[in-house]
Amino acid sequence: MKLHLTVTEKQEGFIRAESSEVLFGGAAGGGKSYGQIVDALIFALKYPKSKQLVLRRTFAELDKSLIRTALSLYPKSLFSFNASAHVGRFVNGSLIDFGYCAQETDVYQYQSAEYDVIRFDELTHFTEDQYIYLISRVRGTNDYPKQIKSSTNPGGVGHNWVKKRFVDAGEPGVPFIGEDGMSRVFLPSKIDDNRFLTAADPAYKTRLLALPKRERLALLYGDWNIFEGQYFTEFEADTHVCPPFQIPNGWRKFRTVDYGLDRLACLWIAVDPDRHAYVYREYCESNLPISAAAHGILERTPKNEDIYATLAPPDLFSRSQESGRSKALLFSEYGVPFTKTANDRETGWLCIKELLKKQNDGKVGIRFFSSCTEIIRTLPALLVDKIRPTDCATEPHEITHAPDALRGFAIFYAHPAEEKPTVKRAVWSEDLLADFEAAGDEERKYLIRKYGEPQ
Repeated sequence: MKLHLTVTEKQEGFIRAESSEVLFGGAAGGGKSYGQIVDALIFALKYPKSKQLVLRRTFAELDKSLIRTALSLYPKSLFSFNASAHVGRFVNGSLIDFGYCAQETDVYQYQSAEYDVIRFDELTHFTEDQYIYLISRVRGTNDYPKQIKSSTNPGGVGHNWVKKRFVDAGEPGVPFIGEDGMSRVFLPSKIDDNRFLTAADPAYKTRLLALPKRERLALLYGDWNIFEGQYFTEFEADTHVCPPFQIPNGWRKFRTVDYGLDRLACLWIAVDPDRHAYVYREYCESNLPISAAAHGILERTPKNEDIYATLAPPDLFSRSQESGRSKALLFSEYGVPFTKTANDRETGWLCIKELLKKQNDGKVGIRFFSSCTEIIRTLPALLVDKIRPTDCATEPHEITHAPDALRGFAIFYAHPAEEKPTVKRAVWSEDLLADFEAAGDEERKYLIRKYGEPQ
């Protein structure tokens, strides 16, 4: 039986791609999902008794797109579908499982499975942990090709890691070898690549061209720096990123910290006389105890660099139930005293938005040295929280640390603490006195500067 399948040049490139991991993605209307279904059909017929897994994040998405497309395209004489099990079988013994992973742990339903090909549709809807686990299911004793083939638009919870793994790591259309030794290729798609859609609905492109600039760039051109659900739509690399330069003497310098054992993020920020801020250094590392985190911060701060304040959120000042001491106190003992900043999330994010905008002099309020790669990568990757649109989503958590550190600076900078007299006397609480008694010399000096001499 001959199949008469018509595909675009980009879809054919996706079908023929031989890299271990393939990403076909970009603009809306590029024909990505159709390319997946055609590719799955060709593979199933070419390799008898082969096994494939086709995935979406939810069953509703799976049913309305991939399953419907497959049922309309696959010849009934060659293919049958079990709707209750979501399994398609071919007459030559090949099968396609149609699956979904609505919850993070849903991946474990495949822990004993083996597949020749796993296909992720809308890959950016999946987390990196889900992806890494599921690609381990690509295995088998036959000599069939083993691949992970994905299609997606920019945006979603996995936007950042997908962009890093495929888009930023190599040239579009050129296979490359990742740091883990896996061969990968990113095949960008645009609406003009899908001649069937443009011929059937020529007004579709016109409608996209009428959209505002950001939406037009994302949907029409598949710009990976702009995507639906992005919180900091003000961020533009061409505007906000600058080459490093020597910070002039006299500029006030801050450090701002977000700390947890999972990730330390410390940003160094200088403010010029016109109140423009520059993030000029960063230190981001995981699994650091407080002693190592403090050492790393001090090691990266030149001895002659005068730091006006090191800002930290209120939770670092909370006393531990076990030791009765705060993380801020421990940092101080290791040579990094903190100044408490506010932790109002929504106000802090709005303060960052204000800094990203052009000020009265026509210049943006904050810029980032190009060497500060983590904050440049993660800030524009933050998503709008689905429940509270004025807040940033807390997932994926791994991209939130450097922006949280910046938030601490932004809210402090917008509402600076009033200058306190050098010497004053105050009534201290019992808790504060206990901290004072347990503190070292530098921490005691810091507490006196902040609260005054105890009466």
